[in-house]
Formats: sequence, structure tokens, C-alpha cells
Amino acid sequence: MTHLHSTLAIVLLLALVISIIITLVNLAGNKPYNRKIALIGLISAHLQLVTGLILYFISARGFQNLSGDTMGDSVSRLYTVEHPIAMLLGIILITVGYSKSKKIADAKQANKTVLIYYIIGLILILSRIPYATWSILN
Repeated sequence: MTHLHSTLAIVLLLALVISIIITLVNLAGNKPYNRKIALIGLISAHLQLVTGLILYFISARGFQNLSGDTMGDSVSRLYTVEHPIAMLLGIILITVGYSKSKKIADAKQANKTVLIYYIIGLILILSRIPYATWSILN
């Protein structure tokens, strides 16, 4: 399950970067908002969320590790508290950005909305990836 979560993380990062680049090109070129491109980022984020939640509740590094001692150990705190919260907030931002953009009639404003929310979501996600133990890199 950990390997699947790490592999889907690569898919998510690629999907977000591609969504952001295409949306930026659309915004700069006054092109219409492409909901399908933004949907790729949204779907990959939600798939990653589902695998992450499953892993959080079945892994010894997840919910089972939540205790007072966890906050004193930076690695345990990363896996048990910081990583899940940052990822959840990032995915919430991506979802809100996609949902808001669907309701906007102006293409430029829809592109701008997706761009802002997806970039902030990506930054949050990148900030709390446990790179040292990422199974894709090892």
C-alpha cells in the first residue's frame, strides 16, 4: 500500500504541474477554460487522498502512532500529523478551486481561479512530502 501511495504521488504531482501549465497557457493566451485539464488534477488528488486515508488508518506510522510522544519526535510528527494535515488542506484547495471555476462564466477568471488554488495546493503538498523515505526515490 505504501508503494501505491508513493506511485500515485508521482501521478498527482505530474497531473498538477500539467494542469497548472496548461491553465497558465490558456490564461496568457486568452483561451477558454479547459475543465477536463483541471479535472485530471482533481481526480488524481482524490485518488491520492483515498489511498492516503487507507494507509493512515492501517499503518503503524499513522493513526496508531498518535500519542503525546509523537509530537516530540520530528519524524513521527511528520507522518502522523503534519503530512496528513498538509495533504488534506492541499487537496481541499484543489477541490475548491475546481468547484469555484465551474461556476464562473468568464474564461479568464475561471483559468485564474484554477491557477491560484492549484498552485497553493501544490505548494502545500510539496512542503510536507517525506522525501527522505519516499519509496519511489529509494
